[in-house]
Amino acid sequence: MAEMTTILLAEDELALGQIIKESLETRGFKVVYCDNGEKALELFKSQTIDILVLDVMMPKKDGFTLAKEIRLEDDSIPIIFLTAKSQTKDVVEGFSIGGNDYLKKPFSMEELIVRIKNLLTRKTIQQNTEEINVGTYTFNFPKQILIQDSKEQLLTHREAHLLFHLVKQKNQVLDRTYILNKLWGNDDYFSARSMDVYITKLRKKLIDDPNITILNVRGYGYKLIC
Repeated sequence: MAEMTTILLAEDELALGQIIKESLETRGFKVVYCDNGEKALELFKSQTIDILVLDVMMPKKDGFTLAKEIRLEDDSIPIIFLTAKSQTKDVVEGFSIGGNDYLKKPFSMEELIVRIKNLLTRKTIQQNTEEINVGTYTFNFPKQILIQDSKEQLLTHREAHLLFHLVKQKNQVLDRTYILNKLWGNDDYFSARSMDVYITKLRKKLIDDPNITILNVRGYGYKLIC
């Protein structure tokens, strides 16, 4: 696993960052290192990353803000926060914005490596089982594909994530404000109109199963009936 794993490490303490980078590389990981949140976001968007290790307190863009922006792009990539903060509210915030683990400084490299491997194993298991039946369709979320009778339809990143959340809330209302903030980053008028367009696209892609309906629950959100 380690030979094929690329870690994005963002840590503004240069000495500590180099120690972590070199320690991970001796274990066979590939490490992409930077010392601020803005550069980390650029690196994340420009190459394939398997897991992120983010310091919370960084210049230009802190780790929590960075994680929020990354979660708009990728719901599943594992994120570990490194921080000197020890208050419970900080830990809660880290998990609430999409962090998967939280390591307080000082820490041992062995502990960090164990946590990295655990999250990567969990992600692999999830990817291998992430085929979901939606009526007569098979929805492969990681590959962003809808399959029906051997016919494949490719979904865009946003279509796949919107359908994934609809399926998770199947036969229940998916809150409009929640999903707008989750996928669009805000719930303003223009984002809402954009989401309506994506709902229409999903309806067209699911049209060959008459038992599937995406209802507009006025004032609340959408409901996938299946």
